[in-house]
Amino acid sequence: MISELAHSTAFADVDYLRNKNVLKHFLLAMRQFALLLGLPVLIYICQDAFWWVPLALLQGFIVFGFSILLHEVIHDNVFPHRSATTVRCQNILGHVYASISGLSYSQFTKWHLDHHRHLGDDFLDPKKAKLSPHINKWWYKILYGTPALFFIYFRAVAKTVGSYSCVLRKRIKAQRFFTIGLHLVIMTCFALIGTAFLVKAYIVPVFIGFPLAFFINRMAQHYIIDPDDEFCCATLMRSNAVYDFLFLYSTYHLEHHYYPYVPFYNLKKLNRALQPFYHSKQIKSYSYGQVFYLWIFRNHLAHSKVLALD
Repeated sequence: MISELAHSTAFADVDYLRNKNVLKHFLLAMRQFALLLGLPVLIYICQDAFWWVPLALLQGFIVFGFSILLHEVIHDNVFPHRSATTVRCQNILGHVYASISGLSYSQFTKWHLDHHRHLGDDFLDPKKAKLSPHINKWWYKILYGTPALFFIYFRAVAKTVGSYSCVLRKRIKAQRFFTIGLHLVIMTCFALIGTAFLVKAYIVPVFIGFPLAFFINRMAQHYIIDPDDEFCCATLMRSNAVYDFLFLYSTYHLEHHYYPYVPFYNLKKLNRALQPFYHSKQIKSYSYGQVFYLWIFRNHLAHSKVLALD
């Protein structure tokens, strides 16, 4: 696949886009941390629901964004050169990003790399086999954007973790224990400020905003594809500045599967570079509105091809 892509676009441009820029990664990470810490302050100050509700929902998207930063660590997309020092630093970053987003670093790493290794396999791709909605009903799909997501996700993880080695399972268990402890400490601190603040600054962001971010982001990954065409292994999404901000460029999911080692801040440029290739292959792009319409109102089947768009 990569060889054909290399001949269909300016290879020098794509090669350049693979370069890692530590400063760019940390500037985006610092932006996320600034919002993570600053939004609760604004929520505390803004008592009117007209202000604190959107701020709380945005906080949920920010928390979700740390799973995207974790994703960069998993693909070794932080430091330009690999050494013992950078590996240690990436492991620290991975644990920090995972803990904030409520995940186990080891579990998510294994899960995601298996997804890439067995992309589209009905049994070996954990995302498709365990997490994608197998009940093709609009109401069930909507559950992925509600607090029910946590039950759905951790049930899917439990089904997968059982096949891991004993050492890996113990590591995942320890990481989960730490993550749960961290979030309990945060909840306790917020509760000491006030029950209302706990609800506004933690409960609403984590249990409403986070699932909503997950639902929107995942809806545009692999639910509209062509199973018979390896070049259509993910949904091609149109560039959108709002989603670039909210999802840290992870909307460019097809580009990511073509070139997993292009860091997230270069995926938009990669999308532009691949436009001639997409046109030559007649790969259709979608807006989020179209994907939502197909997914909910047309009840599109996950991991399948769209034959026509009304």
